[in-house]
Amino acid sequence: MSLTRRGALGAGLAALAAPALAQNAGFPNRPLELVVGFAPGGGTDVTARTFARFLEPRLGQPVVVQNRPGASGELAWAYVARARPDGHVIGITNMPSFVTIPIERSAAQYRLEDFAYIGNLVTDPSGLVVVAESPIRDMQDLIARARRDPEGVTVSTSGVGTDDHLMLVLIEQAMGVRLTPVHFNGAAPQKNALLGRQVQAAAINVGEVMPASEGLRMLAQAGAQRSRLAPDVPTLTEQGVAAVMQSERGIITAAGTPPGAVAKLREATAAVAQDPGIPPRHRGAIHRTGL
Repeated sequence: MSLTRRGALGAGLAALAAPALAQNAGFPNRPLELVVGFAPGGGTDVTARTFARFLEPRLGQPVVVQNRPGASGELAWAYVARARPDGHVIGITNMPSFVTIPIERSAAQYRLEDFAYIGNLVTDPSGLVVVAESPIRDMQDLIARARRDPEGVTVSTSGVGTDDHLMLVLIEQAMGVRLTPVHFNGAAPQKNALLGRQVQAAAINVGEVMPASEGLRMLAQAGAQRSRLAPDVPTLTEQGVAAVMQSERGIITAAGTPPGAVAKLREATAAVAQDPGIPPRHRGAIHRTGL
């Protein structure tokens, strides 16, 4: 290729890049919206509000948390997918339901290709909780009750297809029992249902129970190993139930967001996750290329 042609090609590429650079300039230039797919007061909501507080000084703009609960997070993630792709609307995801919804729902309102992936913040094991005075003493007791009365043990979850729900399915498959899930739109209402004796147990993440566990007793948690937040709580595997399940919460924005904005969000998210001021249960590894 001649020098003249190289020069023309370089000028053409520079011209194509100019609009993208202009879009990236000054990002962010207005407040950001952080969308949560579950009700206020649960682990996802608390993670989002903690993250927002530490993100604001790094981006120089307010970060406003918006709760859009419903359909196990689908409504919120669809909202992010349809947002203007400029990085000013971001969302917090929940694995595994974020991935399973487009697979198990034929009319799902988003696809995984609809997002730019910023980073993972939290890994939080699923858990099984009862009220402190419950007659259900441990997992063996819960399984025995379920065998005596199939579908008679009611357990609240934060929604169909969430890690809470899938943990119950794994327990059923591993132990040959039937449980009755009662689905809510977040951890706070399902915890209220447990405290109000509307259900016998609740499937709630460890980080949503500890250390504020007054009036509750955790039977087990579904991590691969014991959690530093609840070192005295045995895993399901330790109690003879071959089931491992956890929730991972990360940050996304709409696909098509300019690369410079995505890079700035990734850099800020990584800095927040490593901030020593973040409570330990909200600090986690950042996956620089995606969730």
